[in-house]
Amino acid sequence: VILFRIVVKMLVYDSTKKDFLNSVYHDTITDEIYDKYILYFGKTSDSHIDSWQNSMQFMYKVLNDETIPDDAGIAIEFNIPTTAKKIDFIISGFTPDNQESVIIIELKQWQKCKKVVGKEDIVRTFVGKREREVAHPSYQAWSYASLLENFNTSIEEDHISLYPCAYLHNYDIQKYPDVIDPIYEDILDKAPLYSKGEIDELKEFIKKYVKYGDNKEILYKIEAGKIKPSQRLQDVLASMLKGNKHFIMIDEQKVAYEYAVDIARKSYIDDKKRVLIVEGGPGTGKSVIAINLLVDLINDDMNTRYVTRNRTPRMVFKKELRGDMKVKDIDNLFMGSMKFNNANENDFEVLVVDEAHRLNEKNLYNMNTGNQIKSIINAAKTSIFLIDDKQKVTIYDIGNVDLIKEFAKEFNAECEHIKLKSQFRCNGSNGYLLWLDDLLQIEDTAHFNGFDYEFDFRVMDTAVELQNVIFQKNKENHKSRIVAGYCWDWLKEERENTFYPDIIIDDFAMSWNLGNTDTWAIDENSVNEVGSIHTCQGLEFDYVGVIIGKDLKYRNGKVITDFNERSKDDKTLWGIKKMSKENPEKATQIADEVIKNTYRTLMTRGMKGCYVYCVDEELQKYFKERLNSIKLIKNGLINEINNMQ
Repeated sequence: VILFRIVVKMLVYDSTKKDFLNSVYHDTITDEIYDKYILYFGKTSDSHIDSWQNSMQFMYKVLNDETIPDDAGIAIEFNIPTTAKKIDFIISGFTPDNQESVIIIELKQWQKCKKVVGKEDIVRTFVGKREREVAHPSYQAWSYASLLENFNTSIEEDHISLYPCAYLHNYDIQKYPDVIDPIYEDILDKAPLYSKGEIDELKEFIKKYVKYGDNKEILYKIEAGKIKPSQRLQDVLASMLKGNKHFIMIDEQKVAYEYAVDIARKSYIDDKKRVLIVEGGPGTGKSVIAINLLVDLINDDMNTRYVTRNRTPRMVFKKELRGDMKVKDIDNLFMGSMKFNNANENDFEVLVVDEAHRLNEKNLYNMNTGNQIKSIINAAKTSIFLIDDKQKVTIYDIGNVDLIKEFAKEFNAECEHIKLKSQFRCNGSNGYLLWLDDLLQIEDTAHFNGFDYEFDFRVMDTAVELQNVIFQKNKENHKSRIVAGYCWDWLKEERENTFYPDIIIDDFAMSWNLGNTDTWAIDENSVNEVGSIHTCQGLEFDYVGVIIGKDLKYRNGKVITDFNERSKDDKTLWGIKKMSKENPEKATQIADEVIKNTYRTLMTRGMKGCYVYCVDEELQKYFKERLNSIKLIKNGLINEINNMQ
């Protein structure tokens, strides 16, 4: 019964080449696909159905060749286990030397696209009623093949070879050659692309790898395979992590890591749900724990993913993990938090959720995405949440310790809560973080008058002065950046222009980070651009320069917030103005939390120092007074010690 359930959900449509051609010829293919699709996945869009009608006519032309065996296996909308992804078209059979072989074809209705410089294997095309950045079709085909290779035991144990490609049957490559631009050479080598008028070329690709038919037996073999990491993937990850200084654990990190591994192994054996909450402030090593867990649990044969809501940390950690290696096997191991809403229970052994405070049930456009905490716990035997309740920076961030515990109880899951205290950022100064909470009036602490002065905190007189010191610091090792509150517009038409002055303050003029990169934090020339909370949360620098906009002010002894000073392009407080009319007290409370948490997060990105400039003159004066009080106390203590000597 279990096997039948898996088979049905993976194989939406399966046939032989002969029967497929017969169905297309008699115009029944679309109905046959849809009858199965609606049974197992529910209704789909008219455009999706139309794509079957269109693309199957082209695949008929491709396969209507007597040298392609009639009993070759055919699968359409092949569901990839533990994902919502489906492979458009599969052909199975044997190579000329009798090796088991599967061809994966990504079908596209596209007519044109544009290349995207600075983002690996990304193109821009019109989909979903507007122009968007999406994965290159060859990357899609390759990534689906990679998922199967990396997590299906039958493919590894039986040495089944997968050959991905993309077929853009409406695409005139002479008019729009961007899709085969040299920047995509690497992925095109792994998964060749065929376009309008290249039916014969695609036929030759198929005949190269499918000479004899298998009567669908290879398809059935794949769907019956167990889902666990392959040895090849384990070897790749182990070599990547070995000696990588970015991800070495110490002290409390190691303790939390070992606890997480222990409960994951227990759940792997007894199938009981377990939840671990690892709570810690900025710089306590949550992300270091997360990456180590991803790699080591994969190497323990567990189907594991690293999850964040924010795309930026995923992209940066992937790049840092693989270094200069052109290795794409790890790409599918990093997932967004919206990917689990339709997952089956326990699709995954382990989900490691970094930045769990950013989880939500609505996105920045106020669209309901489902409660991400609940869907993640449902989807995994072991859910590991790494969280800091004080880093919620949008109106829709719902992730918090109490809510995770509540959902763990709902699933009858064992739940443990570990706190990290050791500080590895801000020069190890826990006092700075407490002082910062007091400074921003997030909460009263015992650190009103100071912190470890080894951390270089300064209030700069001008934005230009802040810019100059960050530029100078960045020359040391390329690890200093300028960030700002979202109080200046990010013009759509100028998002690719690093010379456009989005942020102007007196003589200071700089651009926001470009719209074509997810790795601003580590890009070579990004010191010339200003980052926001969205491009740096979860990441760190040696020195950070923070420009505090007019959304944070100081009046009558109080640090106050003003959401009206946020840019109209900012979606983190989407709906707050409407809320302020209906419930002004609630709106003020939410805005205070989001805006103050945003600046707290920005001001804790630095390992060695933080330099601040405040647009609001009274806030600037208040910051300076607080900083001067530290200097006076420190100098007084030094004089007292000298007098004692």
